[in-house]
Amino acid sequence: MMLCFEDPAKLKTKKIVFEDAYVARDSGTLEQLKELSSKRRLIEESINESSFITDAIAREISGGLTSPCEQDLQKVEQYLPLLENLVVHYDLVSNNRQMVVWTTELKIRWTSALSGSSFFNLLGPKYFQIDSLRFELCMNLFLYGAILRERALEVLSADLVQSASIFRKAAGVYQYLAHDVIPSLRPALTAERPPESTIPVSTVMSLICLAEAQAVTIRKAEEKGNTGGLLAKLHYGVVQFLDEATGILYSMNGEYKDISSRFLTLLTSSSEKVPCLVHWDFTSGHPSKYECFFQVDFISSCKALHELRSQRYLAEGLRIAGQVGVAVGVLQYALVIVKKKVPGEESWRVAFRKEIDDAADMLRKYEHENEFVWREKIPTVDELPLLEGKKIVNFIPYHPERWERALVFNI
Repeated sequence: MMLCFEDPAKLKTKKIVFEDAYVARDSGTLEQLKELSSKRRLIEESINESSFITDAIAREISGGLTSPCEQDLQKVEQYLPLLENLVVHYDLVSNNRQMVVWTTELKIRWTSALSGSSFFNLLGPKYFQIDSLRFELCMNLFLYGAILRERALEVLSADLVQSASIFRKAAGVYQYLAHDVIPSLRPALTAERPPESTIPVSTVMSLICLAEAQAVTIRKAEEKGNTGGLLAKLHYGVVQFLDEATGILYSMNGEYKDISSRFLTLLTSSSEKVPCLVHWDFTSGHPSKYECFFQVDFISSCKALHELRSQRYLAEGLRIAGQVGVAVGVLQYALVIVKKKVPGEESWRVAFRKEIDDAADMLRKYEHENEFVWREKIPTVDELPLLEGKKIVNFIPYHPERWERALVFNI
C-alpha cells in the first residue's frame, strides 16, 4: 500500500577525473586516484544513462548479477570505500592551500532529484557545484539509499522479509548521512545547494523508508493472520512515520523553498498547502523564488489508505467485542473522510476504489446486523475511539567501509 516514489534516485552528475586534479607523489597514489576515477565513471555512465554496453556484458562485469538495480548498488558499494579513504587523507592536509585548489578543480557537480529548479528548467538539468569531497560523499550516499529503496521494491513480490530489511538498511544510510556526514559538510555549503545535502531531507527520507518497511511488515503479519487489534495499530504506525516526516519538512521554514512540489506532495496531507518554485525568470532560464500553493496528493493518498485499513481492523475488533454500533460509527466516519482524499492519479484511484468498496461492504454488513439484531446507538464522531499507532521497525545502522590505503600528494 506504500506509494511508489522513485524520484530520489534520478540524480545526474558531471565527470570527475581525480588524477587530473590531484598530483600524486608516488605511483601507488596515482594508481589509487585512477581507480577512484574508474569506479566513479561506472556510476556516471549508469545514472547519466550514457553507457553503451549490452545487458550481457553488464551482467558479466558484475559477476552474474541480472538485476540492473543490483548492478548499480555494486558500483556504488565499490566506489564508497575508496572515496571514504580519500576523504580521510584529505582531512589530514586540508589546511594546505594547494589541496583546496586541487579540490576546486574537480568541479564536483550534481543535479537534484528533489529540487524545484531541476524540474522547472528551460535549459536542462540544473547542476549544483560545491567544492568539497564531503559533498561528493553526501550525494553518493544519498544515491545509495535511493537505489536500496528501488531494490526493496523490486524484491517486494518475491520476499517480504528481504524487502523490509532493505528498506531498513536504506533508512540507516539516510540516518548516517543526516548525523555523520552532512554536519561536517555544512561549512562548505553554498547558499544554493541541493535539498539532498540538508539534514532535514535526509531525516525525512529515513522516515519514509521506515514507513515503507513497516508497510511491508504489515503485509507479512496479515498473511500470518495476526489479530485485527494489532494490525490496526501497525497501519496507523505507518501514518505516524509519515506525519513525523511532514512535521520535519515544515520545521525547515524557508529552507525548503527549492524542494520540488512532487516531493513535498509526497509528504503532506491533502488539506495542507506548501510553497514551491514555479514562477519563471526568463532571463536566467530558471524559476524565480516565488511562493505558490498547490493541493497535495501522493503521500496523503498513502496515509489515507493506511488510516482506512486501520479503521477497518479497529471496527472488526469492536464487532468481535460486541460493540457493533461503535464499529458502524467508525466505518461511517472512515468512509466520509477517505472519499475526500481520492487522488487524481488513475493507478491510485484504482487502489482507492477497492479499499473503499471493501470498507463499504463491511459497513453494509455491520449496519444490517445492528439493525436486525443488536439495535445499538451509533455514536457521534466525538464519541468514536481514537486510533492508536505502533511502530515496530527501526533502521539498520550503516557502517561505512574504508579501504585503508596510503595516499601521498605532491604538496
